[in-house]
Amino acid sequence: MLGMALAALDGTILSTAVPQIVGDLGGFSVFSWLFSGYLLAATVTLPVYGKLSDTFGRKPVLIAGIILFLIGSVLCATAWNMGSLIAFRVVQGLGGGAIQGTVQTIAADLYPLKERPKIQAKLSTVWATSSIAGPALGGLLAGYADWRWIFVINLPVGALALYLTVRHLHEPGRTRDRETRTAARTKHGPRAGTDTGRRTGARPRPRIDWAGALAVFATGTLLVTALVQGGVAWPWLSAPSLALLGGTALLTVVTVLVERRAAEPIIPGWVWRRRPIAAVNLALGALGLLMIAPTVFLPTYAQSVLGLGPIAAGFVLSAMTLTWPISAALSDRVYNRVGFRRTAITGMSCALLVLLAFPLLPFPGQAWQPALLMLLLGAGLGLFQLPLIIAVQGTVGWSERGTATASILFCRQLGQSVGAALFGALANGVLTNRLADAPGTGLPRDLDSVAHALDDPAALTDRAADFLRRALDSAVDAVFLGAAGAAALCLLVLLFLAPRRFPLHPDPPADPPPGPSPDTRPHRTTDPATNAAPPKKEGR
Repeated sequence: MLGMALAALDGTILSTAVPQIVGDLGGFSVFSWLFSGYLLAATVTLPVYGKLSDTFGRKPVLIAGIILFLIGSVLCATAWNMGSLIAFRVVQGLGGGAIQGTVQTIAADLYPLKERPKIQAKLSTVWATSSIAGPALGGLLAGYADWRWIFVINLPVGALALYLTVRHLHEPGRTRDRETRTAARTKHGPRAGTDTGRRTGARPRPRIDWAGALAVFATGTLLVTALVQGGVAWPWLSAPSLALLGGTALLTVVTVLVERRAAEPIIPGWVWRRRPIAAVNLALGALGLLMIAPTVFLPTYAQSVLGLGPIAAGFVLSAMTLTWPISAALSDRVYNRVGFRRTAITGMSCALLVLLAFPLLPFPGQAWQPALLMLLLGAGLGLFQLPLIIAVQGTVGWSERGTATASILFCRQLGQSVGAALFGALANGVLTNRLADAPGTGLPRDLDSVAHALDDPAALTDRAADFLRRALDSAVDAVFLGAAGAAALCLLVLLFLAPRRFPLHPDPPADPPPGPSPDTRPHRTTDPATNAAPPKKEGR
């Protein structure tokens, strides 16, 4: 949880300190890359870290990720201009990618299926707490100390996380599962992976697909850059966008060819050939798409349409983070009765109704109205996301779990990048059409300019300010309708592609501690979601 807190706090604590950073270092035109650079590095490295954790274990990957994140934090605190700060944020992102995927995988390794909702809900509370405390802490540090302390504060938290990981994290699932492709080559007993086994030829030395890792990294870099910067730094139909998208298509073909020839590919084909994993990948991609509506556009709506301050607008959004972990923690009581698929369908159906209800809010309305909708949205999405993640992790063995977890997290973050580009274009398109009939001239014509103009109402007439608020309200309503379309797409995936029952893979028994009573060891019970019976014998 401490390791996850590093990644969770990173974005929220920095957002409120941007004015002070720009005032000190300059570079206002490129400051958005403080966030885009981190997102880019964390997203494109997820598949690589997932495969490495399956090959060498979770613990070394997590330790390397924490160390890399802390190195990036130290470098960020010493940045001398905006360019250096952006470069060091990329270093942080390289560590953040290792932390995000590996922590989720470790939770599935250490806890049996019955206990995973509770531990995953605890991890969700880290994000919920960070979304509330991060902006306040960042503002305090930037206003009363120095913005560099935002990065220095990572050091004690990361050092404690590193100490606890090194000293107390033990991987009972480190012994490979024989049903996986890697374990199928090993038939020399549970110690075949030791140095003696390697010397006698019992287990081949792990091979890293460096060519595939480079191809995946390059493809993801071009794609995420095109999605993040398209329509912002340059028009969508401009030469940079077309070049990036064309390069992405070409590198995708190269990546597929390289991965098909690799002995141990970074993104193996079974990730998309297996129906349960492919369905959840698409569903989580749709979740990332629809999450852009509340996380990006709701704060603008709360401040510019409802007239709330930044802190109050943040609390409207944080209502979603309050019910999400609670719903996730209770989801096992639902999917143990009706199954993973039906639970996810129930949660996304609730989210769809909430997203459709948002455009029906009165203008200008009261703050409690969108806050209530966010409470319901968080409850629905908590009921949707966690059962699917647990289902996918349960369908694979230890040596495939890191890759499977990284694939669904990668699809979710890629969906967020696509959603930011798609819904940003949609909002600006609606604003352009509405402002074509604006009273008077000289009014702003895009989303950011409208929001900045409404921050200074004295510069506008009452009629012009009301017109801009109504135009912005229409733009945000269109975004939430688009998010409802993404939710409907997700439901179609669950209904027609996801299996009715996820075939759970029997977890290998944990290594017995010295002299335990059999009652003290975790045991499996029959899973109503799959009717899968527990193994009759423990051990191999």
